Order: sequence, then structure tokens, then C-alpha cells
Amino acid sequence: MADTRAEIREFLSSRRARIAPEDAGLPAYGGNRRVPGLRREEVAMLTGVSVDYYVRLERGNLAGASESVLDALARTLRLDDAEREYLFDLARASAPTLHKKKRITTTVRPPVQQVLDALDTPAWVRNGRHDILAANAMGRALYAPVFDDPRRPVNTTRFTYLNPVAREFWRDYDQIANDAAAMLRLEAGRNPHDPDLITLIGELSTQSELFRERWASRDVMHHRSGLKRLHHPIVGNLDLNFESMELPSEPGLVMNVYTAPAGSPTADALKVLASWVASQNISSVAWSDPRPS
Repeated sequence: MADTRAEIREFLSSRRARIAPEDAGLPAYGGNRRVPGLRREEVAMLTGVSVDYYVRLERGNLAGASESVLDALARTLRLDDAEREYLFDLARASAPTLHKKKRITTTVRPPVQQVLDALDTPAWVRNGRHDILAANAMGRALYAPVFDDPRRPVNTTRFTYLNPVAREFWRDYDQIANDAAAMLRLEAGRNPHDPDLITLIGELSTQSELFRERWASRDVMHHRSGLKRLHHPIVGNLDLNFESMELPSEPGLVMNVYTAPAGSPTADALKVLASWVASQNISSVAWSDPRPS
């Protein structure tokens, strides 16, 4: 994200490349088109701007683009909610203002930990960089292979791409890897100057060819709810529903809560996991950042 103009160029060109002219209601003249998807002039026409103006936008000059233009461009390129948010983040990042380097939140307040501990189902809190900052005992036990990493805070994306155990732990590994890179790119749009985020992306890029491939797709996504299929080393296969909830009092932090339908095999397995937690005297965990805020 160091070169915002290049990121804008690659993002916009990749989004228009996926839209066929006929899908946009345009006639596809000629049998051979030099570019996949829509041409720049077609995007300009559908957006309601001049060709020269759109060319400037795609070359990375989003600074000064009005919200109405960005909205129209998002509609033309059929951006989903996450992609639209990313486009607006890129526009803000390209504005000629002084960017203050800020660190993503890395601690949680005691009341948040108390909420986690009050839940009888696995739960943990993460920041936008995918650091797990706090977890209740069930959450720590559920993600035991992730917490085996001696570094703190543990990071689920680092685990996914750099720990070979991840391919066994995540039963839908390819999808998890896709989602992790897309979520991290969305966060990079929000906080392009965060030094720890830049370091993490650099670490993953240099050590994982798979991450480089997924990162190059420039996909972005929200990850708010769904099904998480794990293979736990103690209780075996789990099919867990999860909800990711933003914490209004803690901007940038998200609480993940995992549940299973009553009477399901996964619900029974969670009871076994709870017994194992009690027998092993596993406690909740919170990471305290020793660095100054």
C-alpha cells in the first residue's frame, strides 16, 4: 500500500476487466477486443464522466473525486459493499494531507474481557490486523493450534499462511486463505500507514508464495458471519456458526462468537471441549502491549 496511485490503478483495472460488455448492456462490437472486460471509454460513458477524467482516475488520481462520482463508478464496476468501502478508502488515502502513522489497537479493556468470560461458548476479540487480543477459555481451547505460536499476540492470518498445521486445522483451507488475504487488504485500505500492518504484509509476502498470489488478486471482503469448519486436535471435526460483531466502544475491534445448534454433533463436541478445558485448567487470555500507545 506504499504506492496508493499504483494500487488505485490495479484495483480499478482489475474490477473493469471482470465485466463483459454484454453484462453492462453494451454491444460487443468486433470479434477481438484488446482488453478483457470493459474499455476505459465504456466505463467513462456508464459512469457519466469524460474519458479523459476517467483515465486520470484510473491512473491513480482519486484525490478530489466527489462522492457522487465515486458512487457512480462503484455502480458501473458493480462493486460490492467491501469493494465500495475500499474504493472510498483509496480516495481518502490519495488526498494530499499529512498522514499520521497510527498503530492498530492491540489491547482490550477489562470489561470486554469480562464479557468474553461470561459467555459459555468460544469467543475472542481481534483487531483489523487479525491479532487475537483476548479470548475466553473456550475460545483459547478452540483455537489451541493458533495459540501454540509463542509470539503474542497470535495472528490468525500468519497462522493460516505460515504454519503447516493450518491445512489440517482449517477444513476449508483454500477458502480461509482467500478470505484472510481479502480481509487484510480491506484493512490495508483503512490503515495504509500502520507500521505493524505493513510489517505483517511484508512478512507474509516474503515467506508465502500462496499469499503473494492471493494478495495480487486485490480482492476485498467483509467477514461478518458464516460457517467455520475446523478439525480440532482434541474433539475432531466441528461445524461452527460464527458471528463477528464490531464493538462500538472499541473502534477497530471485532468480537467473534462461535455456536452450534442444540443437539448437533458439534454441540456435543463443544461439551467435550468444555470438559477438557476444565480438566486442563485452561484460563482466558488477554495480550498486553508493552509499547506506549
